Amino acid sequence: MSIKLINKDDVKEIDFEENITIEELLKKEEIPIETVVIKQNGETVTEDEIINDNDEIEVIKVIYGG
Repeated sequence: MSIKLINKDDVKEIDFEENITIEELLKKEEIPIETVVIKQNGETVTEDEIINDNDEIEVIKVIYGG
């Protein structure tokens, strides 16, 4: 299986053998789940969503402040 991971200006193809969740992908890529919003094929999803072959996953950093 292959997906496209978009993280700001960094776009890369990732290959993996099985269905994994967004949370598992973020852990493998060392992206803290608490600081991002994820879009899967243009739709906002939660971290327990399963990633499918040829999905496009976009990581959007959340900015905190006051």
